[in-house]
Amino acid sequence: MKLPHPIQYQGSKRVLASIILRYFPSKFSRLVEPFAGTAAISIACAAMNRANSYWINDLNRPLIELLGLIINHPNELSDFYEKLWSQQHDDPIEHYYRVREDFNRTGDPQLFLYLLARCVKGSVRYNVEGLFNQSPDKRRHGTRPKTMRENILGFSYLLKGNTITSSLDYKDVLLKINEDDVVYMDPPYQGVCGDRDSRYFSRIVYDEFVLILAKLNARNIRYAVSYDGRTGNKTFGAGLPKDLFLTLIELEAGRSTQATLLKRDSITVESLYLSPRLAVEVAASPHFHRRHVNEQLVLLDTRGHYAAEAPRRIY
Repeated sequence: MKLPHPIQYQGSKRVLASIILRYFPSKFSRLVEPFAGTAAISIACAAMNRANSYWINDLNRPLIELLGLIINHPNELSDFYEKLWSQQHDDPIEHYYRVREDFNRTGDPQLFLYLLARCVKGSVRYNVEGLFNQSPDKRRHGTRPKTMRENILGFSYLLKGNTITSSLDYKDVLLKINEDDVVYMDPPYQGVCGDRDSRYFSRIVYDEFVLILAKLNARNIRYAVSYDGRTGNKTFGAGLPKDLFLTLIELEAGRSTQATLLKRDSITVESLYLSPRLAVEVAASPHFHRRHVNEQLVLLDTRGHYAAEAPRRIY
């Protein structure tokens, strides 16, 4: 059974998760994601039972509240989604816009799940006022309720009872970590869309981020950062400076969604930086990791299904 992903989020690290985890210790205390998004790395890590506990954080509060509902109230959320999804058939496009208007007015995370499942290419977009403004995908009606329920229950099975969620500034999260943690950071790419990137509520400041990484080095924190990349001749973001003494692993991510749509052969390569302590611990050296077509992480569940709302382990 493939890993459960209720939210098919463009930019998610679910495709690269199994490769990224190769550069984590085989077993450790806690995985912390200050820029969690849909928590693809935490899901993969939990499926392999690599960490004892998880801290999922993102500044996008409705997204974090949604993840909290998925983890702690999977059946109730699945029922709500099924009812909302079933109401769209008379006029799917108009129904989507009504739900989007309701979400922007209320911030209800349950409505957000439907929008994420139904919007164009799973691509999140916000306007200058911070309101969700992505259009509906006119070719499809979103994830079917049965499939969504299976993914929600699977997500909950892996993370319920051993996970905390929060919507804090990443700097506040990093102040509270310790040497037993492993931190994975996937911040918004610096320089992707000029002064503003419509995928995010806010951006991080490059110089400030570099200074924070230096402080993590001084604290001997184990961390990995996905920060910049390239597609063909186009680069995304400035690389992290050499005086941080990070180990650079380049990950071939395949053709981007945009390249596929435009029928181009450009391959996307993403950078993964390992902190000095982490690189030594996992014996990593600079490397270009080519992705094999059949390379993906699979979750083995001998029962063939997930227990409804049953926590896998309690701490």
